Amino acid sequence: MLILLAACTTSPPRTTTAPARDLTRLPDASMGNDVVVFAVSLVDTGYRFGGRNPEAGLDCSGMVSYVMEQVAGVRLPHNAAEIAARARPVDREKMRPGDLVFFNTMRRPFSHMGIYIGDGRFVHAPSTNGAVRIERLDTAYFAQRFDGARTLLD
Repeated sequence: MLILLAACTTSPPRTTTAPARDLTRLPDASMGNDVVVFAVSLVDTGYRFGGRNPEAGLDCSGMVSYVMEQVAGVRLPHNAAEIAARARPVDREKMRPGDLVFFNTMRRPFSHMGIYIGDGRFVHAPSTNGAVRIERLDTAYFAQRFDGARTLLD
């Protein structure tokens, strides 16, 4: 599974933190539920490394970027670590639906990501030959690799 998830990201950026001027926010803090509904509608969409839309297939950062652009008109980079750098950290206990969850699946921070949908679950595009699906954060694989949560919501 580690090898399959490794295909989810592109080269890491030089840093994983961004100056405050580079932080991205959704235009309306109440959009979290809209983000969740749209993300869940992509379940069973095929995975494709570098994929940026459902017709071609999606990878993890491509899925998140696509959802945010469709729901909120916010353009994000197609790279999990770069998206993490543009979002604000949020405590795990304070995560809200629509927040972003990150994982270290390639022995580097923020190498995989998904969208938190509530109740300890998230939606993500996991791997080559896979499809967008919902997983639990407390499964052994993801719990060991959880790298934190970030938010674009105010």
